[in-house]
Amino acid sequence: MRGRLFDEERRQFLQVSFIAGVGLVVGCSFHKAEASLDAPASPVEKASKPLAPNAWIRISGSGEVTVVVNHSELGQGIFTALAMIAAEELEADWSKVRTEMASMDPVYANPAFGVQATGGSTSVRTCWVALKKAGAATRELLVAAAASTWGVSVRECRAESGKVVHGPSGRSLLYGQLVEKAASMPVPHDVPLKKHRDFKVIGKKMRRLDTELKTQGRAVFGMDVRLKGLLTAVVVHPPVFGARLKSLDHSKAMSMPGVRHVVPISTGVAVVADRFWQAKKAVETLRIEWDQGNKANLGSENIRARWVELAKQRGDRVRDQGDVDIALKKAAKVVEAVYELPFQAHGCPEPMNCTAFVRGDGCDVWVPTQNQGGSHEIAAAITGLDLDRVRVHTTFSGGGFGRRGDVDFVAEAVEVSKAVKVPVKVVWTREEDIRNDHFRPASYHVLRAGLDATGKPVALHYLFVGPSWMDGMIETLAPAIMPRWFPRFLKNAAAHGAVPIAKYFKSAEAASEGASTMAYAMEHIRVEYIKDDPGVPTGAWRSVAHSGHAFVVESFVDEIAMASGNDPFQLRMDLLRNAPKRRKVLKIAAEKSGWEKKPPDGIHRGIAVHDFHDTPAAMVTEVSVDKAGQVRVHRVVCAVDCGTVINPKNVEAQISGAIAFGLTATLKGSITIGKGRAEQSNFDDFPLLRMDEMPKVEVHIVESEAAPTGIGEVGVPPIAPAVANAVFAATGKRIRKLPITSRDLAKG
Repeated sequence: MRGRLFDEERRQFLQVSFIAGVGLVVGCSFHKAEASLDAPASPVEKASKPLAPNAWIRISGSGEVTVVVNHSELGQGIFTALAMIAAEELEADWSKVRTEMASMDPVYANPAFGVQATGGSTSVRTCWVALKKAGAATRELLVAAAASTWGVSVRECRAESGKVVHGPSGRSLLYGQLVEKAASMPVPHDVPLKKHRDFKVIGKKMRRLDTELKTQGRAVFGMDVRLKGLLTAVVVHPPVFGARLKSLDHSKAMSMPGVRHVVPISTGVAVVADRFWQAKKAVETLRIEWDQGNKANLGSENIRARWVELAKQRGDRVRDQGDVDIALKKAAKVVEAVYELPFQAHGCPEPMNCTAFVRGDGCDVWVPTQNQGGSHEIAAAITGLDLDRVRVHTTFSGGGFGRRGDVDFVAEAVEVSKAVKVPVKVVWTREEDIRNDHFRPASYHVLRAGLDATGKPVALHYLFVGPSWMDGMIETLAPAIMPRWFPRFLKNAAAHGAVPIAKYFKSAEAASEGASTMAYAMEHIRVEYIKDDPGVPTGAWRSVAHSGHAFVVESFVDEIAMASGNDPFQLRMDLLRNAPKRRKVLKIAAEKSGWEKKPPDGIHRGIAVHDFHDTPAAMVTEVSVDKAGQVRVHRVVCAVDCGTVINPKNVEAQISGAIAFGLTATLKGSITIGKGRAEQSNFDDFPLLRMDEMPKVEVHIVESEAAPTGIGEVGVPPIAPAVANAVFAATGKRIRKLPITSRDLAKG
């Protein structure tokens, strides 16, 4: 991907044409990739015009291959992974492969969601077949062009490393030399795809394509966008959740250097200035009176007290098998526990930001986003423009973790630009970013397990209370875009295989994933959910509901093991008899960590296993706890099965990054509520894991020829319970609340 993302020519990518001397475009609708490539062949138009406005592969006259990527690059390496899939089938010269972010267009929608968006570890999983077929069709087209040029049979020709070779004569033509000829020929269909054993690129450890851009400072993040006449806005949000602007005195701010406008918007007040610092300082002079609504007395303590009482009631049954009540009454032993999880912020390295330029005839948005579809819709709704007059340009993102799936910061930029009629970049300060995050929901969990006379668990009752992260997402999107977007979403979802995502609009389904989907074989299981929304903004947080439920389930399984006198590893193996993939990663993690061997003095081990959308991961941690109660994680051994691995380096990086992210929530930060707002505001009171606190990580990848299943989120859920179980082994104190604090463990 090149550094200059925002030239007018680049904005017009889907409309421009590529002349013969520049390149060949081969395209297919992403939703209907298989159908379009298997349909009767249609002639490729002259290369002066692209085959379709939704091209995936572009080849220039110099032989440079550009793979158009429809998923946001958040640091997860998706640009490289998707390029590798296309390059594999294309037989491209990897040194000449580049990537380009797709412009916003419905044909680039993620079939898992029905809109263009990145999340849920779906990027590789949903692009796998489409990009393979696009690459293979392009390869066969180039082979046919070479055969025609030489007047030989295509059977005598083969593609390799960016060229076509004629076997009998040894002659060869570079791809760049063939683009003009290929543009006049029909696109092949029903093309053969490579066998797993023939892969040359997929499965290799490849350096990321964006490494050079980022290390040289040429990558364009949202904060880097520059436009002629651009102003910067800082937004002050209400001091209480749900508060509304009552009165505003901005006279002092307007007299300060560089300040151009003070604009009330739907989410607060924006100060617009020539420079960020000018706007930030001016915000401090605003005299604002807020209507604080009914949340001014909201706090973590009264939220918890309410949930304790609610947990005494029955909830919605999201899983119900057997007869749990009778089984618990008949149990030889009942194990009970209560677990609690706090609200969690995302802590993205790059705070929320967005640049918008609203004009009478159109709107352009430049944003580090995970949700192009939502950004497109919200901008159209606010401006009143037709969708085809709104363009969304996706930049690199300094982390996402689910937060950039929301569009509140996009709406702010569009509102401000519409008001002042010039391009405006809205930049959240770190304090605004943390206080106004859409947090991972807090929750309260009550569990009871029944054991038979042999110590075998036969029944589990799992009840939890809290808000649903999906409700938070819907609340953000609904006011402006739901009336016109939702019908299209349902239509697209039904047409393109995204029907399962519809279940997420049921709060209980979204909130219970990781609990309702547990694979432990017990005859009687009931999972109940009591939805209670205290009014704290919530949203998607890396691995969504799985992160909390994995901590609870995997910690409680350890409690069952202790109560029944079983080894925690062996009990899991016994209970996972119907889940072979989970058993396999669990066994590998135990073997590679030396679970059966005594650890070094002062070191204690914990184990956990979890599955995120058919990608299982098991972790064994090695932990020490000093006399002051300080927990140190020294080593994490992880085994993961994500199907066919595109780039092992990406898998290793994603697991390591997920562990770092998860350890912050396990050992460091949490969000507490006081006086109707988040009490934390920066990294001094919401600390992240430091580099010198990062453990040694070993990643063992299961070899597989199955289709890819995703890797971005599965590394988060198992780390907290694996650490908590190790802490129990070290101290004898069971961890039932996060984060783990030294005062809970100090020996005194």
